[in-house]
Amino acid sequence: MIPVLIVLIACVLVSPAMAGTKYLSGGPSLSAAVTGTNELISGQTVPLQVTIENSGLIDSKFSQTGLVDRTDLPNTAKTVTVGLGADDAPVTIQSDPQMIGDILGGASGQAKFNVKIEADAPSGTYTLPVSVKYTYLESAEQVGTDSVNYNYVTKNLVIPLTVTIRSEVVVAVQNISAEQLNVGTEGYLNLTLQNTGNVNARNAVVKIIRNGASPITPTDSSVYIGDFGKNAVVNCKYRVAVSTQAAAQTYPVDVIVAYEDQDGINRTSRLQTIGVPIGGKIDFKVSSEAPVITPGQKKVLDVQYTNIGATTVYSAQARLSAVDPFTSNDDTAYLGDLKPGESAIAHFEVSATKEATIKQYGLDSEIRYRDALDNSQISDTMKVPVNVVEQTGVNAILGNPIILAVIAAIIIGAGYYLYTRKKQN
Repeated sequence: MIPVLIVLIACVLVSPAMAGTKYLSGGPSLSAAVTGTNELISGQTVPLQVTIENSGLIDSKFSQTGLVDRTDLPNTAKTVTVGLGADDAPVTIQSDPQMIGDILGGASGQAKFNVKIEADAPSGTYTLPVSVKYTYLESAEQVGTDSVNYNYVTKNLVIPLTVTIRSEVVVAVQNISAEQLNVGTEGYLNLTLQNTGNVNARNAVVKIIRNGASPITPTDSSVYIGDFGKNAVVNCKYRVAVSTQAAAQTYPVDVIVAYEDQDGINRTSRLQTIGVPIGGKIDFKVSSEAPVITPGQKKVLDVQYTNIGATTVYSAQARLSAVDPFTSNDDTAYLGDLKPGESAIAHFEVSATKEATIKQYGLDSEIRYRDALDNSQISDTMKVPVNVVEQTGVNAILGNPIILAVIAAIIIGAGYYLYTRKKQN
C-alpha cells in the first residue's frame, strides 16, 4: 500500500500543473443599426429589423498555473433584451421588447419591430430610442484552488437609431360606382379618389390593375390627372370588361398612382384594392305558349322573348334554327331595345314536312344584341317548343289524299251528269 501511495505522489509532482486564464479588462460595447433601408414611408406599417452589435474587446489577459477558467467572457452581453421607442417621431411601435439571448464579443443579434408611420407624417430624419438591457461579467475572484466567485452586473442603456421618413401619395377611394357593368359585358367604372398623403404629386396617372384572377379586366387602365396635391380629390372613369364566368357579386380591382415627387423622382403609391359590384348576367327566356303546326303545313310561328337580365339590351334580333322535320326561309326577327322585364314577339315562317312525327319539338334559338357600349353580344341558346299535332276538321279532310280523290270523283261525276242531262234537253 505504501509503495502505491509513493507512486501517486511522484506522479503529481512530476505531472505539469494545468494553467488557467484570467482577464484583466474588457466588457461589452453595444451599438444599434437598421438592417436594410432605414427609409420609412408615411402611412405604412413596416417590419423594422434592428441589429445589435457587440464590438467589445478584451484588452489584456494572462494565463497562470493554478487559475480556474471563467465560465463567461467579460465582453459577452448576456440575456440581452431590446425595446424600441417612438420618442417625438410620428410613428407607433406595435411590438413589445424582445429578448434576443447572449451576444458574444464581435457578434450581433437581431430584433424585429412592427412600426406604423402616420399618414400625415412630415418628411425628415428622426431618432428612435433603442433601449437595451443586458448582464455581463464585471469581475471574477478565485477562492482557493478550485472555486471562483462571479460578479455579474446588469446594465441599461439607450442607443439612438436614425430613420428617415419619406412622404408619398396615399390613395383613399371615396366612392365607387359602376355603369352597365354586368356579367359578360363591358361597362364603366367610376372612381372618386383623394390624396391623403403628405406630398404634392406632379404628372400623376391613376391606374387600375386586374387583381389576380379577378373576372374584371380593364380595357382602358390609365387616366392622366396631372397635379395631385395634398387632400386633392379627382374623378376617374375606366372602361372594363367582365368575364362570362363571373357572378353577380363584388370583385377586386387594384388602384395605384404613378407620379413625380417634389424632387422630380418617379414614384408609385402603395397598391389599394377596392371592391367593384357586378350586375347579373344578361339573359332571355321564351315566355309564350308552344305554337302549333300540322304535318305538311307552312305557318308563321309567333314566339315571345322576355329580357330576364339586369340591364337593357339594344337592337336585339332573334334567330330560330330550323332542323328536320322543319324548314324556314325566314328565321330571323327584329326585337328592338328591351329593358329588364320587357318582352317582344318574333315571327318566323316555318314549314313542317308531311312525315313530321306527332310530338313536341324543341328548336334552338338565340338572340344577338348590343350592350351599353355598343359591343355585339350573343345570348345563351334557348329552346323554343313547337307542337306538331294531327289535322282536325276541314284541315284533316283536306289533308287526306283518299278523301280528296273521292271528293274529286264525286265532283267530276256530278259535273258529267249535269252535262249529259243538259245535252239531252
